[in-house]
Amino acid sequence: MPIIDFHNHYYPPAYLDSLRVGPSAVQVTVDDDGNPRLHYPGDYNIAVPGHRDIDYRERVLEEHGIDTQVLTLTTPGTHVEAPATATRLAALVNDAFAEAIQSKRGRFTALATLPLNDAARSATELERACRDLGLRGAMLFSNVNGIALSDTRFWPLYEAANDLSAVLYIHPTSPAGVEAMTDYWLMPLVGFLFDTTLAASKLVFSGVPERFPRIRWVLCHLGGAIPYLAERLDRGFHAFRECRAHIPHPPGHYLRRFYYDTVNFDPRALELAIHFAGAGHILAGSDYPHQIGSIPRMLETIRSLPISDAEKTAILGGNAAKLLAAV
Repeated sequence: MPIIDFHNHYYPPAYLDSLRVGPSAVQVTVDDDGNPRLHYPGDYNIAVPGHRDIDYRERVLEEHGIDTQVLTLTTPGTHVEAPATATRLAALVNDAFAEAIQSKRGRFTALATLPLNDAARSATELERACRDLGLRGAMLFSNVNGIALSDTRFWPLYEAANDLSAVLYIHPTSPAGVEAMTDYWLMPLVGFLFDTTLAASKLVFSGVPERFPRIRWVLCHLGGAIPYLAERLDRGFHAFRECRAHIPHPPGHYLRRFYYDTVNFDPRALELAIHFAGAGHILAGSDYPHQIGSIPRMLETIRSLPISDAEKTAILGGNAAKLLAAV
């Protein structure tokens, strides 16, 4: 069974070139090592060679024994742009993903990026990416310029995703309350995890998975705090009328159907997620090539788990292969 890294990020060179030329909300400078630095409201990313050089990335995968990566864009996402620019950049990125898949057969697959500040255009681009480019679904950010993914404005996108049986993968971005997280890298260390938790909780309570049951949801970073807090969400369902307004089942009923990547390198945390959702809903993820990510730690953590070899094999790649093949 192949090893599939479900959580990693790639900036196609054509996307970086387009940001430089503009117009764009993202300013691109160059650091002392020659790496592009992407500045956007409230944060920046440094695009090291692994972020932008597909041949370099392939050599890294060969070195570590990774068979396939599921490419995704990362922050800032195209939704920080004006809608027309967001639409153009999303299509450019998705075309570049398809080209990488074609040129490196079997090494990569991808999830589309979408112009999320325009739900109708996002639905159109998702359909193009899946039907014409052969992508498996899309990565969504945990909020879109402060708008929750549970907002009904995104329902046209979910209708399209439901029709496609698409994978929708939630990745965090600048979280609610970010002003309290401006020191000690607390935004990515803490805020990212709770924004994913908030997004998933609101999606479930608002009835999105109930209304669109064919969407396959995946959460980054082991779901933030979802495996830990799911019991409390269920108690809320039983205690508060508002929590039962849109769903007939407790939140755990839906959240156990979600998938969770392993970008939490604490084996005990993974054990909790496995106990909550089952080994069949855990996907290997490294967060490569971010500074905080690690392919070796991904592999070491999964292989150290006190579970069967068959379950480890499933987490390392079997679950992702089944999930992506089912699109």
